[in-house]
Amino acid sequence: MSIISSAYAQTAPAANTATGLFGLNPNNLGTIVPFILMFAVLYFLMIRPQMKRQKEQKAMMESLGKGDEVVTAGGILGKITKVTDLYITLEIASGTEVVVQKGSVTTLLPKGTIKTAL
Repeated sequence: MSIISSAYAQTAPAANTATGLFGLNPNNLGTIVPFILMFAVLYFLMIRPQMKRQKEQKAMMESLGKGDEVVTAGGILGKITKVTDLYITLEIASGTEVVVQKGSVTTLLPKGTIKTAL
């Protein structure tokens, strides 16, 4: 008589081989849908508006020309007297000019704004 009985392996449960869209298991699709929805919401609320602002800023910087009135990131108001590829020269007072990077320009003002602001 033996003290240890024989151990028999159980059969594995049948695997769910049904596949749905893109080879995904339909039972797991419910866990993926919230992530897709979150990405879509983030895209339309954050990414898309940011790309639009960048596009508008780039177009504004490319259109800068002599005589335009601008505000820099530091809050300096001035009239553009010279434009190069990377820099612009601003007249901030009569006879006073400052050279700043084009990227520091934040706002293009309507003509005559500086005279009315003073």
